[in-house]
Amino acid sequence: MPEITPAAIRRCGYCDGFPAVAITTGLRTADGDREIVTVTCPACKGTGTAPSGRPRLATAGR
Repeated sequence: MPEITPAAIRRCGYCDGFPAVAITTGLRTADGDREIVTVTCPACKGTGTAPSGRPRLATAGR
């Protein structure tokens, strides 16, 4: 049987691939629902992936 190899994903090191979370504040709204704050990872800006480690080359010339 072949062995399954996971894809090479560049996960964000700060959020580990979970870029957005919903946090309850403990308060309730006027209709009884819970107050929820959605927060995204500041490092990857909500994408869940990290930039590649290779430097990007800029081409400058004539």
